[in-house]
Amino acid sequence: MAEILIVYYSRNGSVAQLARHIARGVEEIPGMYARLRSVPPVAPVTQTAQPPEPAVGAPYATLADLRDCAGIILGSPTRFGNMAAPLKFFLDSSGAEWASGALVGKPAAVFTSTSTLHGGQETTLTSMMLPLLHHGALIVGIPFTEPALNTTTTGGTPYGASHVAGTSGDRPISEDEHALARKLGRRVAEIAAKIGA
Repeated sequence: MAEILIVYYSRNGSVAQLARHIARGVEEIPGMYARLRSVPPVAPVTQTAQPPEPAVGAPYATLADLRDCAGIILGSPTRFGNMAAPLKFFLDSSGAEWASGALVGKPAAVFTSTSTLHGGQETTLTSMMLPLLHHGALIVGIPFTEPALNTTTTGGTPYGASHVAGTSGDRPISEDEHALARKLGRRVAEIAAKIGA
């Protein structure tokens, strides 16, 4: 089985939920498996960092996960229209994988969650694409032939899957957001299967 790596940071659970929907889409493709991995929070030197393994949820990603995957999907909440520091920290540590071409030619996609509809979803998604482009990955989005992309009044963009969590973070993932997340996972897995990544 080929594995699609889904690496995410989730502060309040919305990004983790999207990751699970994306994983379901990946596993709709025969022979493809989703490897869910999270990244730990980062802390200023005056605070204590998280333990080496999370108590609950997906295990923390390692750089070996990048080398082993057939495709990669990154997820992060938005922070001022950008990816959150923990995911950026993980990507910043991948210089050796960049130099060796670990992700060259592999399909890649991105997803996010924001508090509000205009909270910076598309800029956050493109911020996650930039390191993937430098790694030589093949960026996969959601085409407008996907019906939910044309009807959604919540999250979902051609740049990647997204969710509008609400200012309290309690808004459930909508039917359109769910469909688009699954579609994104499925597309990455389909492309990985076709190119034999």
